Amino acid sequence: MIPNTSSNNGERVLLLACGALAREILAVTEANGLDHLDLQCLPAIYHNHPEKIEPAVREAVGKYQDSHTKIFVVYADCGTGGLLQATCAELGVDMLDGPHCYSFFEGNAAFAAKEEMTAFYLTDFLVRQFDAFVWEPLGFAKYPHRADTLRDMYFGHYTKLVYQAQIDDPELTAKAKDCAARLGLAFERRFTGYGDLSVALNELS
Repeated sequence: MIPNTSSNNGERVLLLACGALAREILAVTEANGLDHLDLQCLPAIYHNHPEKIEPAVREAVGKYQDSHTKIFVVYADCGTGGLLQATCAELGVDMLDGPHCYSFFEGNAAFAAKEEMTAFYLTDFLVRQFDAFVWEPLGFAKYPHRADTLRDMYFGHYTKLVYQAQIDDPELTAKAKDCAARLGLAFERRFTGYGDLSVALNELS
């Protein structure tokens, strides 16, 4: 756990978060002086295994509920099909709004309005971890001789890669362009900042 050192009238709020959001959460809390928020992350690889999110959150809430005034779950639905929201309601804890991180980084309302069914999204984290979270799990590294077949299988219906940038980093942008080229997709960069994540964390008391 990453605790902050001071408190908000003695009340501690635990952020129970996806490990893929750790860097962004710390940036928001430090920039806004949200030093009553503590951070506990679950494995980022659950991004690829949404069936593991709900039971891990349930276990963690049980573990930490006595040590904090409030627990806030820093996941959206993230592929759980509504199960995580039902569990949070059952346990009496709040969670982020939205279907996934791509939506809340862009802003849920703005993302829903776009209806981009043929866009493949990457965040700063996924650009940094592209090989570990996309290239290797989908078999491109293991079967390089089948790369064209795998691209057609997984990405044949996509038309572009949208890089949602949380920070302005030319090296990350260059790497995201390379990711798009490797997948045979057009490239688009959008600077989203922290979107609804920042709003949600700043509203916690």
